[in-house]
Amino acid sequence: MSSNPHQFHIPVMGLAFTIDSPVKVAQYGISSVISIMEDRLIEMMRKHYYAYINEQFLPISTKEENYREKRITDYLNLVSRIVSEQIEKLRNSVFEAGSEIVKYFEMLPDNSLVKQLYRQMQNTEDGIKKTELENKLRNTITPGGIDVNIMTKLDKNNFTREGTLIENGSDAISALRGYAKSRLNNSSLVLSAGMNPRLFNYIDQFREFEAKGPGQFEKKIVIKVSDYRSALIQGKYLAKKGIWVSEFRIESGLNCGGHAFATDGYLMGPILEEFKLKRNELTTTLFEIYNKALDAKSCITFSEPHPIKISAQGGIGTYEEHQFLCNYYRVDSTGWGSPFLLVPEATTVDDDTLRLLQKAEKKDIYLSNNSPLGVPFHYLNGTSSDYQKKERISKKFPGSPCTEKHLVNNTEFTEEPICTASSKYQKLKINQLKSLILPVEQYEYELQKVLDKECLCIGLSNSASIRYKQPFLKKLTDVTICPGPNIAYFSKTVSLREMTDHIYGRANLVTDNNRAHVFINELFLYIDYLGKLVSEKYVLIDKKRENILPNFITS
Repeated sequence: MSSNPHQFHIPVMGLAFTIDSPVKVAQYGISSVISIMEDRLIEMMRKHYYAYINEQFLPISTKEENYREKRITDYLNLVSRIVSEQIEKLRNSVFEAGSEIVKYFEMLPDNSLVKQLYRQMQNTEDGIKKTELENKLRNTITPGGIDVNIMTKLDKNNFTREGTLIENGSDAISALRGYAKSRLNNSSLVLSAGMNPRLFNYIDQFREFEAKGPGQFEKKIVIKVSDYRSALIQGKYLAKKGIWVSEFRIESGLNCGGHAFATDGYLMGPILEEFKLKRNELTTTLFEIYNKALDAKSCITFSEPHPIKISAQGGIGTYEEHQFLCNYYRVDSTGWGSPFLLVPEATTVDDDTLRLLQKAEKKDIYLSNNSPLGVPFHYLNGTSSDYQKKERISKKFPGSPCTEKHLVNNTEFTEEPICTASSKYQKLKINQLKSLILPVEQYEYELQKVLDKECLCIGLSNSASIRYKQPFLKKLTDVTICPGPNIAYFSKTVSLREMTDHIYGRANLVTDNNRAHVFINELFLYIDYLGKLVSEKYVLIDKKRENILPNFITS
């Protein structure tokens, strides 16, 4: 098992939902992941947290050179400083009922050696011995990781005001640079959504990702993958550059929140089994390539591979499932995402959206066509964003203003990429559909696909704006939220202590007794997904789609 205090982590959720989770949970040894893609949101959070610590906030203007990376670096440094101060305060607090230090140890898993030492201290009556054990416990206190996520597909080029391309100034690369320059230590960069060669090549520019000794990294690389093949390909690519992947984070293709990168029917059970059987082979293969690359760069080589952790996330909902994944598949950590949306002590969700999450049933969460990326996207019905979108459509003004432009990727009508959720694109596309004189049914079908698209840059940011009463964008206050299907089985807001008790089997927060095992739920999701694929109308059959059914049958 992992040497971390806890056996679970909180994955990145949306843009706002885990934007400040480390400030809330890192002091208790819990690792969480911040999205660093939306710099306007990060600037807003800088303003909030400088006020929180009673220090002057100095805005970083969009007119400044490299403003995006500067915002990211400063925010991460600020979060790191807050967590360090929290840890120092916690470490010096008194072991008494209700204190922060007691909360830290009470939340640990019961099978951890530190928790057992804590119980020993509690049961010790000798005053001198008790003090010795208390001091020993204080020295074991370890903060959770302040980790960050870059979604590799979000890598829009950026230009100067004169229209000149900014070298190494794309969204993903500037975010990487902002993270690399931060003072975060023992932190991880979680790369998701597949391989981006431009971004992967740029990692090589930073010594912060180099090993300082066996298994010792200032900043580690974690790659979120859907299967073993993806891990091997991406791991090899980075190893050839002398970059070590410290963790492969396996996420279910469909039983997850946010964007769903579905496999062709490959399920979590067999995928985890392959990782279990080939874990040593994966480590050995990558280490040979990695060491050769270090030698070619005249860097210090290593006699033994650095550790590679394997973690799993997506739809996990009970202690028994957590234990099964840890004990049978030997994963180092399990990711718990959607259930933590109901834990205000851990995530940032506005009150109205929180009430929607509490009432959410299976029918309310669906795999939508709403993302401008063209990737299936889990969506909760009834949000303010959903309402505003329909309101604009009813007034004959579909689409969004597109102020952020992080998801621009379409050049169907324009030389410069635009976002398919933008009013500009939707107007052009609707006019094109009208000109085609399609049969009524097909026209309505194609029109709905256009109108479904939703601005995620703003919708996934606004929860923090509402929660902290900080302005984000004037008149654009609607909220989108993208929980996984698992949220239907959790129906009340709970404390951080209650959720950790649930994860470790000390309590049960599942409110629907008909919940199936995580693997069965995933199977049903894939059956539904396949049914929708084969019944979809008006779709040109390409080679990939042609192979989907045989792949599902053989996987």
